[in-house]
Amino acid sequence: MSGEVLAQLMAQLLHEGTRGSPDLVTLRALVEEAGQLGASRALTRLGLDDERAERDVAELRELLAAWRDAKRSAWKAALGWVMRVVGAVLLAGLAVKLGFGAWLK
Repeated sequence: MSGEVLAQLMAQLLHEGTRGSPDLVTLRALVEEAGQLGASRALTRLGLDDERAERDVAELRELLAAWRDAKRSAWKAALGWVMRVVGAVLLAGLAVKLGFGAWLK
């Protein structure tokens, strides 16, 4: 996408401005065209301007979702182990406090 349409809209807007207030439709078209041109340039700089870009972005989203799932699972597993250790320590302390340690002797 080139800036030819954008340049034409700017010229039209300048011409309308000399006659009074610029037309709102022309102004909206100018803003939309500038946005499209900026987005196209940004995608080109990121290397996402070819036919593989959609598939690449979809794969990145899948990879990110898998990473988030793995991270969530790891935290759940770690929390589960911590809770088991805390429970075991509490049970051992309760057993000692109630005198069950003497049974082992």
